[in-house]
Amino acid sequence: MTTSAAAENTERTGLKRSITATQLYFYVVGDVLGSGIYVLIGLVAAAVGGAFWMAFLAGVAVAAVTGLAYAELVTKYPQAAGASLYVNKAFRRPVLTFFITICMLSANMAAVGSLASGFVRYFAGVVGMSEDAVIPTLLIALAFITLITVVNLIGISESVAVNVVMTFIELSGLLLIMVIGVIAIFQGISEPGVLLEFSGEGSKAIAVVSGVSLAFFAMTGFENAANVAEETIDPSRAFPRALIGGMVTAGAVYVLVSIAAALAVPIDTLAGNTLLEVIRADLLPISASVMLVVFGLIAMVAISNTALVTVVAQSRILYGMAREDVVPGVFATVHPTRRSPYVALLFGAAVVGSLLVIGAVFQLTGSDLDIVDRLATITVVFLLFIYALVIVACLKLRGSDETPDTYRANTPLLVLGIIGNLLVLAYTVIDDPAALLWVAGLLAIGLLLFLAEYSSKKRARTGTPADAPPTDRGL
Repeated sequence: MTTSAAAENTERTGLKRSITATQLYFYVVGDVLGSGIYVLIGLVAAAVGGAFWMAFLAGVAVAAVTGLAYAELVTKYPQAAGASLYVNKAFRRPVLTFFITICMLSANMAAVGSLASGFVRYFAGVVGMSEDAVIPTLLIALAFITLITVVNLIGISESVAVNVVMTFIELSGLLLIMVIGVIAIFQGISEPGVLLEFSGEGSKAIAVVSGVSLAFFAMTGFENAANVAEETIDPSRAFPRALIGGMVTAGAVYVLVSIAAALAVPIDTLAGNTLLEVIRADLLPISASVMLVVFGLIAMVAISNTALVTVVAQSRILYGMAREDVVPGVFATVHPTRRSPYVALLFGAAVVGSLLVIGAVFQLTGSDLDIVDRLATITVVFLLFIYALVIVACLKLRGSDETPDTYRANTPLLVLGIIGNLLVLAYTVIDDPAALLWVAGLLAIGLLLFLAEYSSKKRARTGTPADAPPTDRGL
C-alpha cells in the first residue's frame, strides 16, 4: 500500500482528530470536577473532620505529579490507550501490558458505576424519592448508563462539545457553594478553627491519609484525557498546558469548595452526605426548596459530565489495546460513519450495568454496603497502582522517542510521585481489605478477555480461512 493510500485508509477507518487545546482543557476540568466533590465530599469529611480540605489538597498534589508523567508520555506517544500503551512501550511484556489494561478498564468501569449511583442520590433528592427504593434507583442508574453510552456512540466531537457545556454548568454549582461559604463567614455560622479540626483521637496524619484515599478519586479524571490523544489537534503542544492547567484549576476549586462547605454546615451534618446539605443550610436569599432542586440538577449534570468522559476513556483503552493485539480485535471495530468504537462502548456499558445489579442484590439481601464508597475505593486501588507504574515507565523511557517538542517532567517530583501513590495505595488496601474481592471479580473479567485473545491467536497459528471477512480495525 502506498503512503497516500495508507493515509487515506487511516482517515477512513481510524479515529478523527477534532479536539482543540481549549476543548481539552475543559475536558480535563470537567472530568475532574464532577467526579469527586459532588459525590464523595461527605465521605471525605466523615473520614477526616473539618480539616478535610487538607485531604483534597494532598490528593491534588499526588495526582498533579502523576499528571506530569502523563504530559511527558503523551507528547511522545499521542495515541489512544493511555497507561496501557506507556507500560507496553516501556517494558514490552504482553502479560504486564494486558494486566495494566484490565486494571485501567476496571478502574474506569468502577468509577462510572460509582458516578451512576451518585447521580441517583441527587435525582432522588430532586424528585423526593427514597434512596432505599432499590429497584427504582437501579433502573434509574441503568438508564443513566444507557444515555451516556448513546451520546458517546454518536461521536467524539459531539461528546466533547457536550462536555464543555456541562463543565460551565458544574462550575456554576461549585461557585454557588463558595458564595454560601463567604456568607457563612460574615454571619459567623462557624469559627475558622473548624478547618483545623480532625475526627477521632488518632494521628492527624492518618486522618488525612484516610481522606486522601477517597479524595484521590476526585482527581482521577486527568488520565482520561490521555486516551483521546489520537483525537486531539497538535497533541504535543496541547496536552502539557491543558492537562496541568486543568488539574491546577480543578484542584483550587476543590480546596475552596471544601473550605466553604466546612464553614457553612456542621461537619456531623455534612459527613456521609452530599453538597445538598450546604444548600439546606438556607443561607441564600432564595428559598432553600427551590435551590435544592436547582443545585440537584446542576450536580446531576456535573456527574454526567464525568461519566461521559470516563466512558470515552474506557472505550478508547479497549480500542487502542485491540490494535496492539493485547485484547480481542473486535474491540478495535469502529462505526463506519460515526467513527466511534461501538463494540468497546457496548461492552463497557454491559460490565458497569452488571456492577450496579450486583450492588442492588447486596442491598436487597440486607447488606449495609455503600455502593458509591465501595466502587470509589475499587477505582482508587486500581489507579494508584497504575499511576505508580506509569511514572516508572516515564522514567524508563527517558531518552527514547524524544523530539524538540517533547515535554520533560521534573525527575525528583516523579520519584516523590511514585512514593506518594504507593503509600496511599498501601493504606487504602489495609483500611478496606474487602474491596479486594471486588477487585478480583473485575480482574476475572479481564482473564476471560485474555483467554479469548489467546484462543484467537492459537487458531491463527493453526490456520484461518483465507476468505475470512476482515474487520474495520481502525488505524
